[in-house]
Amino acid sequence: MVNHLLMISADLENLADLQPQGGCDDPNFTYLFKLKCGNCGEVTQKETCLSLNETTPSAKGKTDVHLSQKCKFCSRDGTISMITGRGRPFTQTDAETGTYAPLMLFDCRGYEPVDFVFADGWKAESLEGTKFTDIDLSGGDYADYDEKGECPVMISNVRAKFDVVK
Repeated sequence: MVNHLLMISADLENLADLQPQGGCDDPNFTYLFKLKCGNCGEVTQKETCLSLNETTPSAKGKTDVHLSQKCKFCSRDGTISMITGRGRPFTQTDAETGTYAPLMLFDCRGYEPVDFVFADGWKAESLEGTKFTDIDLSGGDYADYDEKGECPVMISNVRAKFDVVK
């Protein structure tokens, strides 16, 4: 069992935070990333999507997991379970210091997540308290205008990494 913690970072302009639409443990938020087989090292060609509200019985049938599949190259079974309560919003302080914020923890057995793909379903709040919802980060950035604060808001240079956690 290896736990992989998804960490995110970005440059924020006039924004206090960034997180999934329903918070870090949003059951409807879709995580998209490629998987690497722990047996043969093959990386999936297409992104795999996981969300908290979708589970399936594991191949051994003991528990429910968020993903259970065979490697198309070596046919080895692998599973991934999502563990809530480990994420927090990415903040302006994180952006200023260039640090990453934890988003979601994945219990991976037989697979390793690689290449997280940013898509839609994000929200942010301006320094003046204006809420921006349904943000699509698939293009790598986002720009809008905060009427209340009378200033532009921007998210750019979004990036992600997976850290192994014991």
